[in-house]
Amino acid sequence: MEYDVRGTRVHYVERGQGRPVLVLHGAGVDHRETLAAFDPALARHGGLRRLYPDLPGAGLTQTAETVSSAEDVLDVLTALVDEIVGDRPLILAGHSAGAYYAHALADRAPQRVAGLVLVCPLLPGRHDVPPLQPVVADDDLGDADFRAYFVVQTPAMLARYREVVAPGVAAVDAPTAERIGARWELATSDETYAGPVLVVAGRQDSTVGYASAIDLLGRYPRATLVVVDGAGHALPHEAPSVLGGIVDGWLTDAVEARG
Repeated sequence: MEYDVRGTRVHYVERGQGRPVLVLHGAGVDHRETLAAFDPALARHGGLRRLYPDLPGAGLTQTAETVSSAEDVLDVLTALVDEIVGDRPLILAGHSAGAYYAHALADRAPQRVAGLVLVCPLLPGRHDVPPLQPVVADDDLGDADFRAYFVVQTPAMLARYREVVAPGVAAVDAPTAERIGARWELATSDETYAGPVLVVAGRQDSTVGYASAIDLLGRYPRATLVVVDGAGHALPHEAPSVLGGIVDGWLTDAVEARG
């Protein structure tokens, strides 16, 4: 499916029916990663209309040259939500840079958000990032990009990387990504989302670390935090059962049970 936002044709995949869930992928990939990582758990939960867009500069989205900053990307996402979700409160979820956009959307329009899921969130400011320390490693397995992303370096993880991550890397619109990346920081919102928040971080995440995720407890009054051992920045692939169970329980107890 596609939706035109002032010359940017946003491509997105839609699954299921019910309460809307917008799931945002990280930088340098496309919707195929979040679809593979999040949809099995969200589909098992049931009653959710899952939306997986390609962000500007990624996948099949055709980005207008006027989109030249993270603020512009946020404007595109806001218009997309207006069009395909409307006034119904939605659940926002994001991985890495997608979490950065998700938490900004929630802070700027808290009345439109029923819940917020931040997985390995990329956030501005100081980060205490541990060095790359694979949990399982084979020096001869995969390429440098795979070994820098996955800390569980097994044949199964390499196959998953090649299936759902590498194709998105190859589909990146490099000039657009560079243009947006040059103006990456979003303006700080005057509001803080006060609804239910789930933050999941990888203990071995050498890309963004886990310290900044812990700091989010001070920002969000209804935040649940889980730090997963044995997983890095590719946590949704390396610990899918753990993530799925956490998300399913949180949706049931923190979002649906409390309205």
